Amino acid sequence: MNRNFKIKFFFSFFFLPLFILGGVFVFEAKAQAETQLFNINSYYDLYDRKETEATLIRTTSNLYFYIEKTWWENRSFQEQNDIKITLFDLSEEFKNKIYPVLTSTFGKEAEFGVDGDPKITVLIHPMIKEAGGYFNSGDIYEKNLYPKSNQRKMIYLNSQHIGNPEAKAFLAHEFVHLITVNQKNILREVTEEIWLNEARAEYAPTLLGYDDVYKGSNLERRVKTFLNKPSDSLTEWLNKKEDYGVINLFTQYLVDHYGLKILVDSLRSEKTGIESISYALEKNNYDKDFSRIFSDWLAALLINDCQAGEKYCYLNEHLKDLRVVPTFYYLPKSEIVLSAYHDTTYWSANWHRFVGGINNLTLEFNGNNMVDFDIPYVLCDLKENCSVEFFSLDNEQKGKITISEFDKKYNSLTIMPFVRSRTSGFNGQENYFNFSWQLSVREELALESQEKLIEELLAQIEQLKKQIAEYQAKIAAITGVSQISCQRFDDNLYYGIKDSAEVSCLQEFLKDQGPEIYPEGLITGNFLSLTQSAVIRFQEKYAQEILTSLGLEKGTGYVGPATRTKINSLISQ
Repeated sequence: MNRNFKIKFFFSFFFLPLFILGGVFVFEAKAQAETQLFNINSYYDLYDRKETEATLIRTTSNLYFYIEKTWWENRSFQEQNDIKITLFDLSEEFKNKIYPVLTSTFGKEAEFGVDGDPKITVLIHPMIKEAGGYFNSGDIYEKNLYPKSNQRKMIYLNSQHIGNPEAKAFLAHEFVHLITVNQKNILREVTEEIWLNEARAEYAPTLLGYDDVYKGSNLERRVKTFLNKPSDSLTEWLNKKEDYGVINLFTQYLVDHYGLKILVDSLRSEKTGIESISYALEKNNYDKDFSRIFSDWLAALLINDCQAGEKYCYLNEHLKDLRVVPTFYYLPKSEIVLSAYHDTTYWSANWHRFVGGINNLTLEFNGNNMVDFDIPYVLCDLKENCSVEFFSLDNEQKGKITISEFDKKYNSLTIMPFVRSRTSGFNGQENYFNFSWQLSVREELALESQEKLIEELLAQIEQLKKQIAEYQAKIAAITGVSQISCQRFDDNLYYGIKDSAEVSCLQEFLKDQGPEIYPEGLITGNFLSLTQSAVIRFQEKYAQEILTSLGLEKGTGYVGPATRTKINSLISQ
């Protein structure tokens, strides 16, 4: 974690409270068991404090380990002894692996702190559970520039995790921030954007081999977090756990395909954020811009198959089964017009998948013309061979594609719109922008027999149910979460679904609407004729809100986006 402060650093040796004798810095040595009052960040502190007293427990050639005095004194003799052993192991890991690998890769931290001491202070104190540690760039300044400065080279670790195996990953993460503040703030007088600062720090455990054992690793935690909210913006930094998930997974992809030098050269540049990544790509002779890399990443998260294209997959063995689940839209075997409205912000992923339908499919996109969108889309044929293409948008951010014989040639179409127009100045909450799409399916050939249509539709439903089950099983295996809530409907429901908890929730809702909607009132979990008839009655009762916008006069019995919107609005009342 990183807490950046926009304070310009000026080179002035009078900042350092030390003496110079014969060209050598002299600073006061710190004694074991010495106590010191430190400023701490109340955002992370378990008790919302702004300062705490800490005791020096261990000193090495390059580290001071301070532990909060009260917390330390409340440990038993055995616990204190175990912590001392942990600190010994951690200091050896830092000396022999973390420090040499990270400094040889990214460059060194400042040689001296404001206090003239070359050693790094590690303050261990109780923090909120989600925090592994944090870094305060204000510590590199004197108090007259930043009053809360501890005036030393310093990082902070959570006492609740100090005995856990991941403590070395947390130490490495925060140390990268200390390197960054020297490479950017001090040497180049610029402040790195938070998302990229965190991205490099997030990659440190992987670089050091700490993610080689996936179970219990930092990478595994980030994958779980990402899959819970894959549409979180890459560049909007709100200091939430999902922010770490998305930047980790993007950085893994970036290094997989473009090498560690992209992170290194972007750090050793006077540019920041996306502009520094673009600089590093050009320096390393890559002709792709950041927008194209981002769109390739979105496709990789959806397909994750190198056979579909060398950039549409992860190379990390632990991520080869990673796939996001798009929002599904099931198209009936009839002429239909669907539309939807969404909000998104800069560099935020969206996946909308369309399956089913008949003959020609036309999709029109309309984005907010205050920004620039990119609309990559993935088209998969009946054998699941997928290709990636792009919408052509005009100056009003409007575009259209038509796919002939969609139902006969293709299994699915997935659009992945994102806003790409801004490339700098990301350090907090961003504005959101609307976009919409309208899909129309037009039947040009004569209708076949009703029996054959029903047979084809049921076969397609079974295929889609298997596909959904596979996605859900993978997500459940990774996240350990598999639950259905009757408080909101997010999935389309239709005739033929059996043994479904979501269908049971739907039947309970329909029953609550009264006997004029669902006179039978059966809760079976099977979406058959009685449930279909009840849905039709419900749709026709609220025809103005559900059917009219779709150009329909009679209910269909298909619980799609418009029907779900009305159901959810009634539940929330």
